[in-house]
Amino acid sequence: MEAMILAAGVGRRMRPLTDRIPKALVEVAGVPMLDRVARSLVETGADRLIINVHHHAREIEDHVARNGMFGVRVSFSREEKAPLETGGGLLAARSFFEQRDPFILHNVDVICGADLAAMYGAHLAAGTLATLAVNRRETSRPLLIDALGFRGLANRSTGWHAEARPAAGRTEEIGFAGIHVISPRIFDLITERGCFSIMQLYLRLAGEGHRIGVYDVSRSLWLEVGDPDRLARAESVLSELPPAG
Repeated sequence: MEAMILAAGVGRRMRPLTDRIPKALVEVAGVPMLDRVARSLVETGADRLIINVHHHAREIEDHVARNGMFGVRVSFSREEKAPLETGGGLLAARSFFEQRDPFILHNVDVICGADLAAMYGAHLAAGTLATLAVNRRETSRPLLIDALGFRGLANRSTGWHAEARPAAGRTEEIGFAGIHVISPRIFDLITERGCFSIMQLYLRLAGEGHRIGVYDVSRSLWLEVGDPDRLARAESVLSELPPAG
């Protein structure tokens, strides 16, 4: 199984810490975020990792090499001029994917204790184009989901929302947890170019009749480390877990 880690972000909300080190190597309870995500993916069954890089790219590549490539094959997708966002970053890495099986796409700043192998299995069973990990939490930018899965996006701060298709039953708002399982056929459906969000891609594809499923990880440990306050909270939570947690 292949997996991709989105690690090209500049980490502006983490400054000044990220002025000197890449966000991916910021430590949470003594362990770099990249290492936590990579080890989780390898434990899930990934035998190949693709990591996109931009900010302090060389530091990330050297760090991975010093850590024995996490025991698997690792390729780096360099975004030289500027980060390409989640969708653009995935498309730019297309040539690195070798397998025809679904792959996992994981944000580097998400620490999640969910059973990703079970999520992968649920994706295979459902036959969806993509499956998004979701959890029930307060968020200003929820996904809109119904009985068929993903159907829209909203921004509660601005009042904006977009619906890709008519609702199938009741629609609810739920948070995106930063992890996807994606069928490689998605590459042939991407018409967007340059820098773009994968959520906008999903919105278009759902409107065209492609099913985007969801997988609830609400009962699992989930931490998003996007700013100093969340970093402090993650440190606190992880410090209270047993060593194997």
